[in-house]
Amino acid sequence: MGDTMMEEGDNSRDIEVAPARIAVHPSKRSVAVAVGSDLRVFDLQVGCSVSLVDDSDGHPHKDSIRAIRYGANGNLFVSCGDDKLVKIWNTDLWRCVCTVSSEKRVSAVAISNDGLFVCFADKFGVVWVVDLDGFDENQALINKKAVPILSHYCSIITSLEFSPDGRFIISGDRDFKIRVTVFPKNPLDGAHEIQNFCLGHTEFVSCLAFVCTPECPQGFLVSGSGDSTVRLWDINCGSLLDTCEVGTQAGLLQSNGSEEEYYPAVADLCATHDSSLVAVAIQSFSGIILLSCDLSTKKLSVAKVVSIAAETFIPTSLGTSCSAELLWMVTGVSNQNGLGSACLARVRVVSGFSKTNADSIEHEPIVLEDPEIPGGVQLLEKLQGSVSIEKEVFLQAAETVKTAMRNLLIKKQYTFEKREFRKRGRNDKKIKQ
Repeated sequence: MGDTMMEEGDNSRDIEVAPARIAVHPSKRSVAVAVGSDLRVFDLQVGCSVSLVDDSDGHPHKDSIRAIRYGANGNLFVSCGDDKLVKIWNTDLWRCVCTVSSEKRVSAVAISNDGLFVCFADKFGVVWVVDLDGFDENQALINKKAVPILSHYCSIITSLEFSPDGRFIISGDRDFKIRVTVFPKNPLDGAHEIQNFCLGHTEFVSCLAFVCTPECPQGFLVSGSGDSTVRLWDINCGSLLDTCEVGTQAGLLQSNGSEEEYYPAVADLCATHDSSLVAVAIQSFSGIILLSCDLSTKKLSVAKVVSIAAETFIPTSLGTSCSAELLWMVTGVSNQNGLGSACLARVRVVSGFSKTNADSIEHEPIVLEDPEIPGGVQLLEKLQGSVSIEKEVFLQAAETVKTAMRNLLIKKQYTFEKREFRKRGRNDKKIKQ
């Protein structure tokens, strides 16, 4: 009986897959994809793959990469994940200039707008900061250590963002909370001043992004969630400005056969440079949803649903540069048993990712064919590999990512008997006995 109870409560721990991630250089110089422990970079200017230089022994990462990020000016790149390593790269030479060890697995990362600090979050809800003072593209940063600056108290942090003006660092977690914290002048002493909390989501917060205009340089926050909504916030006062139920409007509302309805989670968000459009990736949907973001009226609305009917492509991550009208997407998964490949990825690009006004999209969004993608076949061979994989495999991978995400971020509910049984099996209890 006891073994059965433990098995029912903990079987989800066996699923340790990680979704593929994509990031685009702000000046369109390169694009990076992380799938499993593999970090793949393609130079868009030269038109060739990039060889990473890491003086540490063996593979740059030894376990699944969970987060990648370019700095605001593109000269820094950070990768981190389940191997508890945070690697900071110089993008001119693609040399790892600093490797920082984390106490726990890393779940999110952000780089301050001035490029002086890297912040990362772990699965115990702690945000750490690394001071990049003394950064030199030709010299490694020696003996850099991370310092804790704030905590969500044992709640997994899913996303980190700096506000456009650099005043705040925003963190979202699995307990439906978005915390807005004043980023201090001396962050190594800790970030103790909470501006406010943005509360309204009914499931885990999965992703964050900022939208801003010259008239509103401080920007507004956009968040996605496991409740299948995208919400617009004023972070200065924590007020909810608008909610767009993207899952319902895209016809993705699902039922598990009972009275309970299931809403697929928002997997990622990406805004245009002028903040007029926000691309949304939703689990179970092959394509993206483009939201019109009207900051004058502080409203979100569905502008276009871009489906990819020719194949099963359910994006796990989105990216764009500061000036391009291209939206980069990747789908993929790591460590998936039974796929015939330890890690797999597929890259697609949407053109026409721009808008001139609140009423019409400037160019009809088009999913580019492989030869039309910048970098062409060479880029695809580098970022996704040259092996042809059937669409059923990607469908299976998408389902695995969805299951793993829910198991990780949705708190398990146990009966009283199961809770008591789990307490008796705790290591500290065994030591006392």
